[in-house]
Amino acid sequence: MCAAVAGLGLGAVVASVIASESRALLAAPGGLLSAGGRLTGFTGTYLMLIMVLLVARLPWLEQSVGQDRLIRWHRQVAGWAVGLIFAHVVLITVGYAEAAKSTIISEAWLLLRSYPDMLAAVVGFGLLMLAAITSYRAIRQRLRYETWWAAHLYLYLGLALAFAHQIATGIMFIGHPLTRALWIAVWLGTAGLVLAYRVGLPAWRSLRHGLRIVEVRREAPGAVSVICRGRGLDRLAVSGGQFFLWRFLTRDLWWQAHPFSLSALPQPPYLRFTVKGLGDASKTVPHLRPGTRIAFEGPYGVFTDHARLSDGVLLIAAGVGITPLRALLEDLPADADVVVILRASRVADVVHRAEIAALVEGRRGQLHELIGSRHKVRLTARAIRHLVPDIAGRDVYICGPAGFEAEVRTAAGKLGVPDDQVHVETFGF
Repeated sequence: MCAAVAGLGLGAVVASVIASESRALLAAPGGLLSAGGRLTGFTGTYLMLIMVLLVARLPWLEQSVGQDRLIRWHRQVAGWAVGLIFAHVVLITVGYAEAAKSTIISEAWLLLRSYPDMLAAVVGFGLLMLAAITSYRAIRQRLRYETWWAAHLYLYLGLALAFAHQIATGIMFIGHPLTRALWIAVWLGTAGLVLAYRVGLPAWRSLRHGLRIVEVRREAPGAVSVICRGRGLDRLAVSGGQFFLWRFLTRDLWWQAHPFSLSALPQPPYLRFTVKGLGDASKTVPHLRPGTRIAFEGPYGVFTDHARLSDGVLLIAAGVGITPLRALLEDLPADADVVVILRASRVADVVHRAEIAALVEGRRGQLHELIGSRHKVRLTARAIRHLVPDIAGRDVYICGPAGFEAEVRTAAGKLGVPDDQVHVETFGF
């Protein structure tokens, strides 16, 4: 349904741009290039709005497809959006230069100096390119999470500047007040949804539940659990395997939101999540003091029992991916046939090891611990079949680093597990 509405919106944008063109405009020098620039500009901007909505934390989207898939779609749409807007800049500049019989550089300078809101458009374009460049995997992997997050936050400013530029210079709006009003409504609707679900709802929930840190407890080398106390946690609808975006309200950390999964179901008035020191912010968590206030967004994710299609379950996790698996294991029904596989370099790295063992034993399930270097202890299809001969009839939940998730998912496919019975939660950004 949402895809159909988005497709209809795209068609309406393309139709309105084409309808605003005239034979005289197209026949003029540079007319076709300029028309192509207008078309790519408006379609690229529309895709930018779709891209923003995909990560706007809309509850009906999150609950139906999950954040992993939404982020994947976000990245796919982003490639098209950035490409089209880049094409818009090039085509408009070349088309106007051809019409004026001037050089491209001269025309670009004239546009910047003479056209309304053009400076704002250039700044917005620069912010868009910054977000695009920092999204490339090779670059993203070398950035701190905080740097990447801040670069993407500026994308909203870039969109606002682009809106001002389009409203001021868009030919499709001249003499068409209804088209202008509809375009403004689309922008305002998108902004309203982002503000409501990325700002308003999290702020209201944070104030309502009033979370404060009670204890920061060491669980394993580099990993700590944060135990919080709050109000009305029994009214917080959360399933095992879900995560929240947490903001620690200290002078240095309040502006950063970080995704951490619950490592246990809430036990009102207490709630627990576990953090491994992988980034700058997560490394500061062990030093947080009791009494520190916490704001949060969520819960998010479909890595839950609700996604299960069979009675048999195989839970496979590595590293900090063990955290949501422990909460999911607690949330599974008593009659579920459970097998758990944990992979770690050392026994000490298995977070919540005793708790998981107790939960598996209470269900009369099976627990396999694969300890050793990832180069020596690999979860190949052959190794998994040996541990779980009936894997093809089970739902498989995989949680861990991206490389681990891809390796296990490939192995599950080779062993005959249907795609809709493979559920993943990838850690990374």
